[in-house]
Amino acid sequence: MKKRILITVKTYPTISSKYSELVCTAGITEEGEWVRLYPVPFRKMDFEQRFRKYQWVEVEVEKNRSDFRPESYRPVDYDSLSVLASLDTANNWQERKQLVLRNVYDDMQALVRDAKDPDKYTSLAVFKPTNILDFVVTQEKNPHFTARQIARADQGDLFGGENPFRTVQKLPFRFHYIFEDIHGKKSRLMIEDWEVGQLYWKSLERKKQPDLAVADVINKFKTEFIQKNEIYFFLGTTLEWHRRGPNPFIIIGVFYPKKGESQQELFGPPGSTL
Repeated sequence: MKKRILITVKTYPTISSKYSELVCTAGITEEGEWVRLYPVPFRKMDFEQRFRKYQWVEVEVEKNRSDFRPESYRPVDYDSLSVLASLDTANNWQERKQLVLRNVYDDMQALVRDAKDPDKYTSLAVFKPTNILDFVVTQEKNPHFTARQIARADQGDLFGGENPFRTVQKLPFRFHYIFEDIHGKKSRLMIEDWEVGQLYWKSLERKKQPDLAVADVINKFKTEFIQKNEIYFFLGTTLEWHRRGPNPFIIIGVFYPKKGESQQELFGPPGSTL
């Protein structure tokens, strides 16, 4: 089947034991359906196929039979992937809001219940935190990929490409948001958005010191966002922990229109369409 998907999520690249370096990619169809695309060897794809966030793509997919989560699909043929138009930020992200904010959770326990419900197994969602309490940075215990991981990622391209490839650097820090939901329930979730990694490495290249690069990430994702932006999280589960983890979600992206026109004005109270 062919699906037309607005890409909203691209996580920082990881090394897979089966597919070498991959990016977790997800988006929303015109009908409001969440779709997870896996595997996606993003940095090994041809340049004209390297989609940006909030770009429409069209690709032939099939249900990923090794993944019970209903949103998970596997691209059948990467040559079939077409990159189409983008949704811009005009009118305070109006076009993006109309698609992204159709179904918004504000109750973490309700979301986790839906994730554990065999009739739903919800694994991708938009979540509106009521209060963002902190943005926490911790040192990664193993700040570098092992030689075996690098060798696996740099091995022959399993997806048919012939271009030279260099494995992405592992982020030496972990980044977490601490926040409350509508009932005051506190959560601490790791954020794996590619934008965090890009910001860190670009800042490190300019300022040469890890602590200054981390300070730039904190300024953007904590100070600036909280002061100037209306924050929503794109949440996703991992296959390993979906059934086992008490809260299997991580933050796989941040949706951050400027403060102004609210979700209530557009769609009614958060969670009203669930």
